[in-house]
Amino acid sequence: MKIHFCGAAETTTGSQHLLEVNGVRILLDCGMYQGHREDQLRINRDFPYFDPKSVHCVVLSHAHIDHSGNLPNLVKKGFGGFIYSTHATRDLCQVMLADSARIQESDCKFLNKMHKRKGGEGSVAEIIYTEQDAELCLRRFINIGYEMAFPIAPGVTLTFYDAGHILGAAQVVLDIDDQEDGQHKRLLFSGDIGRGNNELLKDPVPVPDVDIMLMECTYGGRFHDAPPRDDQSFCQEVHEAMKRGGNVYIPAFAVERTQQLLYILNKAYRNGKMPNYQVYVDSPMAVSATEIFRLHPECFNKEVYNFLFEERDPFGFEQLHMVRTISESQKLNHMHERAIIISASGMCEAGRILHHLKNGISRPNNTVIFVGYCAANTLGRRIMNGAQEVRILGDLFPVRARIKSLDSFSGHADHDELLNYFRATGGKKQKVYLVHGEKECSAAMKEALESCHDGEIHVAGLNTVITC
Repeated sequence: MKIHFCGAAETTTGSQHLLEVNGVRILLDCGMYQGHREDQLRINRDFPYFDPKSVHCVVLSHAHIDHSGNLPNLVKKGFGGFIYSTHATRDLCQVMLADSARIQESDCKFLNKMHKRKGGEGSVAEIIYTEQDAELCLRRFINIGYEMAFPIAPGVTLTFYDAGHILGAAQVVLDIDDQEDGQHKRLLFSGDIGRGNNELLKDPVPVPDVDIMLMECTYGGRFHDAPPRDDQSFCQEVHEAMKRGGNVYIPAFAVERTQQLLYILNKAYRNGKMPNYQVYVDSPMAVSATEIFRLHPECFNKEVYNFLFEERDPFGFEQLHMVRTISESQKLNHMHERAIIISASGMCEAGRILHHLKNGISRPNNTVIFVGYCAANTLGRRIMNGAQEVRILGDLFPVRARIKSLDSFSGHADHDELLNYFRATGGKKQKVYLVHGEKECSAAMKEALESCHDGEIHVAGLNTVITC
């Protein structure tokens, strides 16, 4: 059995791990790489490390674009197998992949228009796939519930375990009877692991009897400043921001983060802890994703499950406005009243948040609150790191707005939480490969695991192949 690391190795985007066993190729995740525009186009468009036609099936850990976002292009390039996911992951992919295609088309048109306006020739951006490609991709999904074993290839059985990260997120377990060496092996791909004690979701489920482990280390060597469910700090930051007389812009992933914020704001309004500020969710995909959340109570923790049946709607309240159309979005830039504007994407690499930042980041009375992780080389990371000037949609803007970051909302387990997750995972774990972490994070997690585990610990390298 061989594993080829084709993405999210010493970086946190573009998750793709190709397993070769019993004469077939199984792709774990097919994420979109996010970073410098030129690298992003080349890597996502071309699949430089394998031929999509050679892949037997895909196993998808969850719906985030850095794990699912290049599936339509995989199918477009000739992949003809099945894509296995949980029910909620498939439903989220239905809106997220189509939204990804629309964002590509919109951003390309805008960037190429600006390029020509400045005297440039040709195009500076191109789309990788269309909405129709996304729809064709969805026809290949097969949905499996948590902890239900399902054969997917000769000698390979798949089981999903709850990862507690986003709605439907799963740890991927493959029970393999390796025909080459005659051994039985249990491989665990962690996907992305949640912190536990999430506002909405259940805790990650410990997986037993693991022999080989591909483990994410996004927060290796890093620690969250606040525990989960630090609702009070968020509400205080909103109050402080509103005192400045401007708007609050919250770049937030359309899936999970937006729904967390809505649930917290809902409770704050109901309990009289939040003044009558108007809240706008300006992301068609976030609006659709919120509707999907209501369809999957099986993923909720006990508190939200009970809220759903006692109060009816965890994600709706009087002050909330769901924005779908472009004209409605544009009107937000001309409002006279102060407002909370939640918009995707969380890393500020695409979507309507770019237009809000373009109009608001240079105004000192505005506040931008980050409530999640931003990968290296993204606009969100540059703003969080204190850049004095940033390029947004082709133009430079001074950063004068107040910038705040709250990590209690992070969907990723931090260093200690990852160690607790590793200890809770059962089995010998003879070989561990660290993925989905930047170089310094991977190195820190490797060092920590070596101090508490006797098995092999390796940092996965991009475009490397290992034999298990």
